[in-house]
Amino acid sequence: MANRTNKIGSFLRSVKLEAKKITWPSRAEIIRSTAIVIVAIIIFAIIIGGIDIFFIQILKLLLG
Repeated sequence: MANRTNKIGSFLRSVKLEAKKITWPSRAEIIRSTAIVIVAIIIFAIIIGGIDIFFIQILKLLLG
């Protein structure tokens, strides 16, 4: 049981050391990345919406 406790403690120490190596993005980077994602979503929504409208019009022509 003591060996298992040592392994768990060692693992947790390793996790703590690795967590210290993490570099978090700055507030400005997060805002910039979020803006890029929102713009990309809007662009793709417009493209997909346009394709949808195009196919609806074709179906209306074909089906009368």
